[in-house]
Amino acid sequence: MKKSITIILAAVFAAAGCRNETQNLNADVEIPVSVQDAALKPIEEFVNTSGTVFPVGDIELKSEITANYFLEKNPRTGRKWQLNDKINAGELIARLEDKEYINSIKLETTQLNLELTESELKKQQSLYEKGGVTQNDLKTAEINYANAKTELETAHLQMAKTRIISPIDGVIVDLPYYTQSTQIATGSSVVKIMDYKTMYMEVQLPEKYISVIKPGQAVKLTNYTIPEDTIAGNITQLSPAISADTRTFKGTISIDNPKYLLHPGMFVKADIVTNHKDSVIVIPKNIILSRQRGKTVFIVDRGVASERIIETGLENLTEVEVTRGLTKNERIVTSGFETLSNKSKVKIIK
Repeated sequence: MKKSITIILAAVFAAAGCRNETQNLNADVEIPVSVQDAALKPIEEFVNTSGTVFPVGDIELKSEITANYFLEKNPRTGRKWQLNDKINAGELIARLEDKEYINSIKLETTQLNLELTESELKKQQSLYEKGGVTQNDLKTAEINYANAKTELETAHLQMAKTRIISPIDGVIVDLPYYTQSTQIATGSSVVKIMDYKTMYMEVQLPEKYISVIKPGQAVKLTNYTIPEDTIAGNITQLSPAISADTRTFKGTISIDNPKYLLHPGMFVKADIVTNHKDSVIVIPKNIILSRQRGKTVFIVDRGVASERIIETGLENLTEVEVTRGLTKNERIVTSGFETLSNKSKVKIIK
């Protein structure tokens, strides 16, 4: 009987020893984590929306006469105009030639007639001052001169129809192909030009933001084709009316596009900046844990991770401002926090 008791006691002490060894082993385990210093940086709060961008200038030039077509050269490249060429206002794109049409304008004759009527008017004015002609004679000379001037202006307008000139700065986005010297009919499309150094976008914004979004607020725009670039814009107009069907209100965004990174018709994402702070503690949003007692993060000091309750302020999709609970340069756990408990020993790997 004594021998059995002795064996049982030995087993109990052995089991207790194993538990103590396991606890000591667990206590010495260091959980690998990555950390970053709590730093001061700017943060912005956004309202996210999206839409299609359009050029501020868009014009299609058509032939106003039936004539032979001649495409001109781009003065900067030395070759004939092509799609995607940048063009300046006043530059010649194409000529339309028709001798019969040009002869019918009688440009030289109307120019000579203007010179003659102008000379006659000056003569009549001089004679009228000396009493040599009546006021009626002077008025007749004035009418003849005005008519001749109008005829010359009309002739110049008719001649202008033989020259296709860009009225705006922009980019050639459509240039129908015609063989040189081929006759084209009145109304034929010659070129389409868009000015998209500045663009605009119309968006529908949720009703809840009607008191938050204001004209003049900055907008940051991105497109999947230019992932490394953010285009600047701003809110220019907002409708005060809310759609009863969609519970949204209309807004217009003006976009600066000096490098032509955005193209007409692109679908872009727009972040409207509704709030901004310059120098506050900002941390990644995904490292915050939601506990019953509030939001928490883990900070590391001397190889031990401590859970810290924090309060937050501005936030966006990826970052959040910490208004209370962290100080500058404290080391925050950014990965590996999922398996931590308060006062866990950690090993910093990054």
